[in-house]
Amino acid sequence: MGRGRWRAVGSAVWRSVAVWIVSTLTMLVLAGILPDFQLQSADGDSATRIAVTAALGAGAFGLLSALVWPLLVRALLLVPALVLGLLAFFLNGSLLLLALRLIPDGRGEANPETAVVVAAVMSAVASATGGALAVRDDDAYRRRLYRLADRRRHRVVEGLAGPTSPGTVFLQLDGVGHDVLRDAVEKGIVPTVAGWLGRENGRASHRLTPWRTDWSSQTGASQLGILHGSNEDVPAFRWYEKETGEVMVSNRPASAAELQRRAIARTGDGGLLTVDGASRGNLFSGGAEQLALVLSIAARRGKENRSRSGYFAYFSDPANAVRTALSFIAEVFREIGESSMARVKMRRPRVNRGGLYPFIRAFATVVERDVVVAAVIGDMLAGRSSVYADLVAYDEVAHHSGPNSRDAEKVLQRLDRSIALIAKVAEHAPRAYRIVLLSDHGQSPGETFHARYGLTLGALVRAGCGLPVPRRAQRTHSGAEARAAVRAALRRPVEEGAEHLPARRAEPIVLASGNLGLVSFPDVPHRMTREEIDLRHPALLPTLANHPGVGFVLVRSQERGPVVLGARGSEVYLDEEPGDLGPLADFGPGAADAVRRTDGFPHTADIMVNSWYDPQEGEVLAFEEQIGSHGGLGGTQGHPFLLSPLSLSAPLEDGRELVGAEQVHDVLRRWLAESLGPEIPLVGGDAGGPDDSRRQGPGDTAFAATDGSVQDKTH
Repeated sequence: MGRGRWRAVGSAVWRSVAVWIVSTLTMLVLAGILPDFQLQSADGDSATRIAVTAALGAGAFGLLSALVWPLLVRALLLVPALVLGLLAFFLNGSLLLLALRLIPDGRGEANPETAVVVAAVMSAVASATGGALAVRDDDAYRRRLYRLADRRRHRVVEGLAGPTSPGTVFLQLDGVGHDVLRDAVEKGIVPTVAGWLGRENGRASHRLTPWRTDWSSQTGASQLGILHGSNEDVPAFRWYEKETGEVMVSNRPASAAELQRRAIARTGDGGLLTVDGASRGNLFSGGAEQLALVLSIAARRGKENRSRSGYFAYFSDPANAVRTALSFIAEVFREIGESSMARVKMRRPRVNRGGLYPFIRAFATVVERDVVVAAVIGDMLAGRSSVYADLVAYDEVAHHSGPNSRDAEKVLQRLDRSIALIAKVAEHAPRAYRIVLLSDHGQSPGETFHARYGLTLGALVRAGCGLPVPRRAQRTHSGAEARAAVRAALRRPVEEGAEHLPARRAEPIVLASGNLGLVSFPDVPHRMTREEIDLRHPALLPTLANHPGVGFVLVRSQERGPVVLGARGSEVYLDEEPGDLGPLADFGPGAADAVRRTDGFPHTADIMVNSWYDPQEGEVLAFEEQIGSHGGLGGTQGHPFLLSPLSLSAPLEDGRELVGAEQVHDVLRRWLAESLGPEIPLVGGDAGGPDDSRRQGPGDTAFAATDGSVQDKTH
């Protein structure tokens, strides 16, 4: 054994002893504070005897945590992820009670409630101590994280050189618009990103580039295009397909799997991540072999479903489990306090934030963030060539608090700390990494359509059709990604299409995607033309086009092709050269092209309705229960960002605009080729085909890196 190996062993022994000593002191302090926690016999003991008892208890608890905890979590892997997180307290307390039973002479004693508290504190203190000591020794720190990240694969061979080409990590900050990020940099909310842009020393390492989404400015369309190179025939977040009679919902596992299948069949290419890639927390796999928390495979059952394996990997460390559970509870109370304050101060606009929402928010901002970040850390320490991860925290909070709210800014602050952590751990990875930040869309503020006018889009459509309007129309709830992730974790249906189908087939189906509405007539097998709609419901199109909450309406004319209708009879035929954009003028450059492209999709609805948009204030009217929305045209929802290292080529030549998720895919694929060389295909068909079977093998794939590698999440 060489001198370096002996030094590493000595450092590991020293850290273990130091953690043991600190844990012993912690146990002594808790025994002095908590009346129901005893480390001495009923007749009393000497200080030395009590110290020995504490040392034995701390040592036994540490060994049980290291050896037994992973087995307990694996045995409970079938338990829903949220339940597993809450069980962390009680499992950890049980281990402490067992450790106390192992102390000779039965001197350790605690009631179950106190044991839970003591175990939680000791796990957190031990984790913090081990992390602080490991960070002082960079080599030991890297080896420990690497071992934890790769302990189940055993792929590392000592002495072999790591990859020489750099890897790439793509971090998607879901829903963060270009203007929101730029303002956050100026306000000092995101110091890590500000440093990359040279705000501190004037030397930038990254460039910030805006890009423009398609008409459907939502994660389903954008991420499918980014990861798989095609978002053809994704007209909205939800849409009705007449040939099958089903409602497709982008964040429903079955729909996500079908959309991914269609994209692969269309491009003949497995996706962006087919070469040694990892997909974490996404709607789609991107062709990656390593998958965790990926919605398109969440509908599968059995060992081949690796979507939830990231939960086991993360919660297998009791310190992670306790820290995340504590942060989860703190976030629930934080949301309750903030929503209560919004009601007391009568803030407008405002939506309901009660019910299960505080728990959904806590899942998105704590549990999913922690698990995804830990998985990315594990991927880097395992040397993967490409990683794509989605962090949904900001998007979920902005939907309910507003994209420019102080509440949303606090979430951005915590996301920036996660980015800083990933960048720091990258310094210890076996290969260099280029970190690219991007978003899939932004969000536009504004009150809901229902709050302003007292009726839903569905009620307005029914009125235009001469159908009875219910006095209490059911509003469309938020379709945010976090809600789908929670339901997938709990193995509950995400969103069934049947709930959107009318009682009678002749009645219209009205669906919402942020401020984009879709109207379909299920009894007509084809897409209805303007002439057919006018013949059947002569008041419907004028009712929609002239409503003050509607910006424009898209239908297809049998004679002149796609036509955009606006108030006071304004019309724009998109297949002709318009001299005046009419109702599209306020929606900015590219609006006509985006609408024209969507009109060509096979499953575009009979009527597409985009809400009113105020270009001065940037506000839209959501057809869902959201005060920060996305899904259609209007405002910052259609302007996400791309933040890339200067070492990579510019996304586009100067003066050109990056338009559409498919074009972003081409840019990211080019960057992978620059990093890794010709093994990354530049054109479709070179990285696999429609056969997706090679991505369905068993195995846990997201591995938590602990002891100092996970940031403090309790604030």
